[in-house]
Amino acid sequence: MSKFDYPRLPRHEIVGILAESQIATVSEADIINPNPDFVSNLYTKILIHIDSLQEDYGQVDFAALEQLENPDLHVDSVRMMNLFHKIREVVASLECPKKFTLKDLIKPDSDRTELFLSAILNFCLHRDTKMNLLRPIVEELTLLDEQRQELEARISQLNAEITEYNESREREMPLVQEVDAKVKELRQTIPTLNNHQMSLKASIRKMKEKAKEMDEEISSAEFALVQSVQENANLRSKIVQSPDKLQRTLEEKKSIRVEAKDAERAAMQSFQEKSAILEIYTKASKKMSKHFARMQAIQEQVNSAKSIEKDVKVLKVKLSDEVVLERSLEAKLVERQGKADQLDDFRKQLEKERNLSWEEATKELNNVKLEVESQRRDLESRQSG
Repeated sequence: MSKFDYPRLPRHEIVGILAESQIATVSEADIINPNPDFVSNLYTKILIHIDSLQEDYGQVDFAALEQLENPDLHVDSVRMMNLFHKIREVVASLECPKKFTLKDLIKPDSDRTELFLSAILNFCLHRDTKMNLLRPIVEELTLLDEQRQELEARISQLNAEITEYNESREREMPLVQEVDAKVKELRQTIPTLNNHQMSLKASIRKMKEKAKEMDEEISSAEFALVQSVQENANLRSKIVQSPDKLQRTLEEKKSIRVEAKDAERAAMQSFQEKSAILEIYTKASKKMSKHFARMQAIQEQVNSAKSIEKDVKVLKVKLSDEVVLERSLEAKLVERQGKADQLDDFRKQLEKERNLSWEEATKELNNVKLEVESQRRDLESRQSG
């Protein structure tokens, strides 16, 4: 039922609801012909079921009973009055069209008993329906609280990791700065080394060209030497006929041969010099390769430091996303908490009204006690007079 009202429940439904709620086992005959003990016992169980009456309600304020003579005679009446005030408070809070009186406990009527039972049991059904509607909200609040705790633990873990990364970054910062300085220095050195390497390559290229030219000169000198040998042989065959001419030719060939050997010696010396320069350039190139390898290693360290910094940034982004999620969950939790506070305020209001009714009942009971006591004293005084 979405709205609480007062439908008159049939007797068999009252019996069924009491049995289904495990409040009491009764029959329709008990409701048709109610007696005081049955009604008191049934109302007591119903009030205990709806948490409006404690199981030790029968305990009496002994300090109040001490004000009366023969307090043992008033224990049952005080319990009956307590039960009556509790039932009257409940029925009044339900805005039942009829008021519950002490007669409904002492001398119950079937029709009125059925009406009050219908009102209270309808309230029980209404309350159970509302509690079933609120139960998913409570479970969701519990789940949100667990998720919030998990997120807080995750945030603490991420904060610890970020702190560790920051400490590691601070520890490695001097090394990174030193590496950056070395990288800058090496980057400044690279253009000079590249220019030097280009000049070395150009020199090597020129030396190769000169070596090729020298090889060609040597080949041509050897070819000229072979021709000279052939001519020498021809000249020897003709030496008898023209010795003077031959002698001049031999001297010319010798001078040409000497010039060829000198050119060959100069070419060989130049080739050796160029080879030495080439070896020096090769050693310099190896040193440059080593420096370049060291520079690449340093660059890898720098890239590693940058990747660590990127990981820290990613962790910070994840942390900010989880903070946003936590705030949204906190907003939902605040909303659910507001609903819970409203329910708590409603419960406190009911308790306040119950306490006020209890105080009124206590005052009325005290007035009744005083009135009974005064009447008893008057009676005693009349009897003694």
